[in-house]
Amino acid sequence: MQRECFTEDQQQFRDAYRRFLEQEVLPHREAWRKAGIVPREIFLKMGEQGYLLTWAPEELGGLDLEDFRYQQIMIEEDGRYGEVGLFHTLHSRLVAPYLKHFGNPEQQQRFIPKCVTGECILAVAMTEPDAGSDLAGMKSRAEDKGDHWLLNGSKVYISNGILANAVIVAAKSNPEKPREMTLFIVEAGMEGFERGRNLDKLGLKAQDTAELFFNDVKIPKANVLGEVGRGMHHLMQGLAEERLITACISLAAAQCAFDLTKEYVEDRKAFGKALSEQQNTRFKMANMRTEIDVAQAFIDQCVAQHNKGKLTATSASQAKLYCSEVEGRMVDEGVQLHGGAGYMQEYEICNLYANARISRILAGTSEIMKEIIARSIFEER
Repeated sequence: MQRECFTEDQQQFRDAYRRFLEQEVLPHREAWRKAGIVPREIFLKMGEQGYLLTWAPEELGGLDLEDFRYQQIMIEEDGRYGEVGLFHTLHSRLVAPYLKHFGNPEQQQRFIPKCVTGECILAVAMTEPDAGSDLAGMKSRAEDKGDHWLLNGSKVYISNGILANAVIVAAKSNPEKPREMTLFIVEAGMEGFERGRNLDKLGLKAQDTAELFFNDVKIPKANVLGEVGRGMHHLMQGLAEERLITACISLAAAQCAFDLTKEYVEDRKAFGKALSEQQNTRFKMANMRTEIDVAQAFIDQCVAQHNKGKLTATSASQAKLYCSEVEGRMVDEGVQLHGGAGYMQEYEICNLYANARISRILAGTSEIMKEIIARSIFEER
């Protein structure tokens, strides 16, 4: 389907970013997957080209491009020409906005310029071994010691956990009100802050996912992010964009699965003719094309609403739910149409299949998305 949602400047941005991926990412992604981590230098290269924190104001080193479509373009190009394990979107559009919205001027001046250049890589730490989506079950604690806070606890499944120079950590901060939490900026090198192993995952092999441990970490008062006790509120504020981002990533992967499968069935022959000439293949590809186009139309509308500040939690949840499910179906069909080749790591469809499984879990599971959507339905009565 022809899309008319991008400006000429944005199309030029897409072309430039695609060239960057083809030169700096695509040739190295297999090595990064084997290493289980991307090199820090790729963040620096992205920073040199202005591809990190594109929304940041010029006085802090950014391009002052608030329009979410620029990030949408990068996500789409990452899906085909990049490496989704390079979690620059988490750095730029999931974590850094906490500094934008809740950081004081000193914190913004201290961190954002280095985040723009890629010198400082960000992560956010919420999930714990016994507390995933239910943040109220969090056990990490921070105690006010007067001139500093003392942080204890552990986090798990933290993306960018090995590479991160600064981690925004959520912890309970009021023993009399167990649902209150506060956000803290924990920096590499702080005594008592330790990283565990780089976890071995089903997919996203190039992306470092770590355990983090905090043992009597002294957090300066200057590293409290936002209001004390308002951490849950701060985290909730970014959820709509987080789910829109996840939806965009899922849809980009679905499109990549379609493209790879189309190329394969056009080349592969069975029973004397190309798979693309056989009715079963043609019907399956027709269904895939339709599902992706329907999802894309909805996503583009969500992006337009987000740029106006009108994206609702319900719409974001619908986008995340539907696109992650579409991604799952597209990669599954892609593997099936590849036949035995689809099960081989040398074919990219195999990697897409492994990557896709997390999409229905991270940023809120499909079940949680359904509950959010259901509440909006029954609250209307």
